[in-house]
Amino acid sequence: MNYTLKAFCTDAQDALKSGRPIGEAIEVIAARLGDLLKEPAFVQATFSSDDPAGKKELFHDPELDFYVLAHVQDGGKKGTPHSHGDSWAIYGNATAFTRMTEYSRVNPESEEAAILKITDVYDIGPGQTRGYGPGKIHSTEHPQKSWVIRITGTDLDELPRYRFRKFRDTVLDAA
Repeated sequence: MNYTLKAFCTDAQDALKSGRPIGEAIEVIAARLGDLLKEPAFVQATFSSDDPAGKKELFHDPELDFYVLAHVQDGGKKGTPHSHGDSWAIYGNATAFTRMTEYSRVNPESEEAAILKITDVYDIGPGQTRGYGPGKIHSTEHPQKSWVIRITGTDLDELPRYRFRKFRDTVLDAA
């Protein structure tokens, strides 16, 4: 294995400690994640065709509080729009693809019901990555079973963030 999880985590730590703005650090980490996802030995050590849907923690840096998570996504899964609050995330695929949709909110945040406009739709394929900075609203779709690595800036389950509420919020047609 030419590029390892350990080397990736060291590179991510270096990027986060570099003093760069977080958007630039995320780009560096995303590029290195792409390199890691192209390593067959890493993918084989991380995923198995027998793995059930779900996530597992591969690494957590307690000082910088970022996580490296491996996700097995069942086919046919479509998420709702969400953000990562004040944190960030990077997605990368090892197999299949993730269809990503990005949104912008078109009404004031002071209004309880959000109105979202689709701003971009694209696929992240094997070896490809994309970073999402604080507050960026997006959704994921997995038409087929896929293996995904997600890097997060903290434990997102412990952070206030935007989550789409289908009976309250609206997505405008992409027209």
